[in-house]
Order: sequence, then C-alpha cells, then structure tokens
Amino acid sequence: MFMPFANLKVYLAMGFTDMRKSINGLSILVSEHLALNPFSGHIFVFCNRKRNMVKILYWEQNGFCLWHKKLEKHNFKWPDSKEHIKIIGKRELAWLLDGIDIHQKHAHKSLNYSIVY
Repeated sequence: MFMPFANLKVYLAMGFTDMRKSINGLSILVSEHLALNPFSGHIFVFCNRKRNMVKILYWEQNGFCLWHKKLEKHNFKWPDSKEHIKIIGKRELAWLLDGIDIHQKHAHKSLNYSIVY
C-alpha cells in the first residue's frame, strides 16, 4: 500500500463493520455514519467482528481504491473505543497491520542507559 502524502490522515472506524460491504457501501458509511468526506484522499480503515479482516478505503485522483487483508490465523490488535472514529498516523497503521498494539508507547521496549565515567 502506497501512502505518499505528508498530511494524510488515517481514520479507524471503531467497532466492527460488515465486510460484505465494498466500495459503495463503505463510502456511504464514511459520509453518512462517520460524517467525513470519502473523496478527501484520506484513508478509512474498517475491521470485522472477529478482528481477522481489515478493509482500507481511499480516493486516489480519479477513483476509489479498496485494500483488503484477511488473516488466516491470529487477529488484528484493533483498539477498543466508545468513539465512532479514531485518528491515527501512518506509522500506527503499519503497526496495526503488522499485529502490533497501537496503544503501546513503543514497538520495542525502551532502553535506559547511564553514563559510566
């Protein structure tokens, strides 16, 4: 997946989404349920109830693109939230797709060094 724009926003649709929806259904969800513009060029991410499938919708110049990933084993670390939408960065999206919990402060444990004289 290519994400070239510096000011790109990534919107996670909280809860679960019916994965039978395709471009038209997801773009309607974005505009009506989330009250956002699906033609903005930003990325909209949806997850199913089992958390083993993700769909990503975005507008690119002259048409919608739909990216779909289904895990055969394991689940995505989809965040729990009472909000309808959560804004994350491109880095956190990559972590989410790689199976890392985006609520962790760091992907790796922090190391603390002291200076020895």
